[in-house]
Amino acid sequence: RRPPPPQSALEKVVVQEGLSLHQLSGKWFLVGMASRCSYLAEHSHQLEATMVTMTILDGQSLAVSTFRKLDRMCWEIRQHYLPTQAPGRFLLKGHRESSKVDVVVGETDPSSFVILYYQKGRNISVKLYGRSSLVSDAVVDKFEQRVRAVGLSEDVTYYFPTYGFCDSADEFHVLD
Repeated sequence: RRPPPPQSALEKVVVQEGLSLHQLSGKWFLVGMASRCSYLAEHSHQLEATMVTMTILDGQSLAVSTFRKLDRMCWEIRQHYLPTQAPGRFLLKGHRESSKVDVVVGETDPSSFVILYYQKGRNISVKLYGRSSLVSDAVVDKFEQRVRAVGLSEDVTYYFPTYGFCDSADEFHVLD
């Protein structure tokens, strides 16, 4: 008999209890991110202020618009997080089966912060969003504890600028 496959880090993440999706709607600022992504490590000195708008569709899925600068131009990246069987867990489909991303709402106080987990293949990343670009030290501590709990460390944790946000993009700078 084969042993069962090891549990992925994402399966161990506890979803925020009593989460109402409508509490997630609105504007969020990307405060921090932990990831072993090599691109992020090589370009961490060029991080751009990033803002996200979440809209609830059909009461179950999330439309996520990310606004950030690229070559001094504001871009909007649109994504659609599809609901899964479990509340607080979503699927972000890519063009190929191998590019699907599992998303979990880990912890939130909808008035101030949300911690989201993303897993693509065996790679996991954790993002901290705030209702403002600055969050309390207690929230940052909570984020750093969650990062360590999935096996990431402070050397792969990055904090984003708190100024220079885009909140719109013209129709030529939208990626669906």
